[in-house]
Amino acid sequence: MRDSFSTFHPIVNFVYFVAVLLFSMIFMHPAFQAIALISAVAYSVMLKGKRAIKFNLLYMVPLLLLMAAMNPAFNHAGVTILFYLKSGNPITLESILYGVAAAFMFVTIIIWFSCYNVVMTSDKFIYIFGKILPALSLIFSMVLRFVPRYIAQIKVISNAQKCIGRDVSQGNILKRARNGITILSIMTTWALENAIETADSMKSRGYGLPKRTSFSIFRLDSRDKIVLTIMIGLMVIVLLGAAWGENTIRFFPSIKMIEITPFSVAVYIAYFVLCMIPVIINRVEAIKWKYIESRI
Repeated sequence: MRDSFSTFHPIVNFVYFVAVLLFSMIFMHPAFQAIALISAVAYSVMLKGKRAIKFNLLYMVPLLLLMAAMNPAFNHAGVTILFYLKSGNPITLESILYGVAAAFMFVTIIIWFSCYNVVMTSDKFIYIFGKILPALSLIFSMVLRFVPRYIAQIKVISNAQKCIGRDVSQGNILKRARNGITILSIMTTWALENAIETADSMKSRGYGLPKRTSFSIFRLDSRDKIVLTIMIGLMVIVLLGAAWGENTIRFFPSIKMIEITPFSVAVYIAYFVLCMIPVIINRVEAIKWKYIESRI
């Protein structure tokens, strides 16, 4: 499915991801964490399809379980003792629930960042910050592209080495190790050359000069303004909920959170709509497209 949200103005995309990432990191309330995780998974599946499902099941679920299990093994705070370990340290309900909450937050942030890398391309990021912070925006853009780009390049190098029998899957253990070091050496050389070429290329194109124009031209039209206004309104409701203590939970020494009220439900709904904005936009656009097709 075509992602309509990525066609919005970069400021709309950037404000959305800053909001959902910050809220996902700050709010440990179970309702907020569930909303953030469901929304992040739904949008990642919409963006990447089967690859996102495979990534979430193979990597995120084991990571979530591992992190949730690690916290009570090292954190023994809390007043509700469930049982004692052989070492004499207690396992508490509060440490288990805090570990689960921290694991949910960590996994949600990773999934949000995977969506960010697809939607916020480097030209969008440089378009926003290129004139304000040219050097920092270029470095930040390169850092965000570091992992996916280098993974793709190391696959290219590995395939080329495989053709001459020097891949890490060929030969005995010592030969595989030597082949792996050779691939790593080639990769390091390519990375250094690429960094120098990128810096020279940006300098020769006048990057950072005051009146430099952008490669991509974006216009903040009425559609962007409407969505941006809705997002800011929803963020204000969520922040009001935070100010009134609706979004927070205390884990230690005992679990405590505010009772659910009609205002709490309103804050939950506002946060859900905020997180699901890309999914809602994509579904509305798909329905519109099907309606237009049916009229032809």
